[in-house]
Amino acid sequence: MENGTMPSYFYFTLFKDFFHLRYFLVIVTLSVYFSILLFNVIILYVVFKERRLHEPMYILISCLSVNDLFGSTGFFPRLIIDILSNTNVISRSACFVQIYIIYTYAISEYTILSLMAYDRYVAICNPLKYHKTMTSKVITLYIVIASLYAMFSMGLAIFFSARLPLCGTDIARLYCSNWSVVRLSCGVSTSTNNIMGFLVTTTTVFLPALFILYTYVKILIICQKSSKEFRGKALQTCLPHIVSFVNYSIASFCDIALSRYDSDKYKIAGIVFSVEFLVLPAVFNPLIYGLNLPEIRKHILCLFRRSKIAHFPCK
Repeated sequence: MENGTMPSYFYFTLFKDFFHLRYFLVIVTLSVYFSILLFNVIILYVVFKERRLHEPMYILISCLSVNDLFGSTGFFPRLIIDILSNTNVISRSACFVQIYIIYTYAISEYTILSLMAYDRYVAICNPLKYHKTMTSKVITLYIVIASLYAMFSMGLAIFFSARLPLCGTDIARLYCSNWSVVRLSCGVSTSTNNIMGFLVTTTTVFLPALFILYTYVKILIICQKSSKEFRGKALQTCLPHIVSFVNYSIASFCDIALSRYDSDKYKIAGIVFSVEFLVLPAVFNPLIYGLNLPEIRKHILCLFRRSKIAHFPCK
């Protein structure tokens, strides 16, 4: 088919294979979504309620929770609707809105993790300059720049994708993705889209990942030259971030690798990996930081009136 059109709707083709399990899937999906909401809202409440937590590291942790809530809200409500639907139709505009939300979340996740790595780098490698370097104004400026770049880069990518004439309407995923729309194009070259995708991926995934690895190599070198007590404190604050970074990197890599590979033989695995980068970070990030950072853990215990059995006082 050489002459493409601009279809008004897209059709998700995966849901029909699991229609007989739709009520079970709705229960599982709602459980996961409510868990994400609960865990991240608790982190946000504790950080903003306690003035002693109004420091760069905890502010960035709260930004991570806000971003996880943003990405999850762009995915789960629509997923529940599609599970219960008989047609699994999504309008063109809603599809591109979903792409924008999910991929802006994905880009922001890496930029926030990069800022957190820089915060730990300054705190451990240049502790005397930390309070001058990492001020509230500086952190706010970094967050604003990172957010604006994520919104601009994804807006530009969607602009090029939305102009493509399409020869199909079937999307073999649980949600709209940029590549799933681009691959439906016909009659025109997609080289511009490929170049744009490469630039966005390089600047928002690979460069931040390299920067994070660089900061932790520097931190490791400093720790090797320091006392055992210093290494223990550094590890305590860095370990949650390292776990978050590794978890998100693996999840996002699986999505990128599988987004261009279709196989009915591995359909279940493909579905799981395609949503892993949306689900795992949003569930595990608040648990990782809530359980591993003493200040947050202490205030969470106080929040649930369990301070009497905790080893940390409320005040």
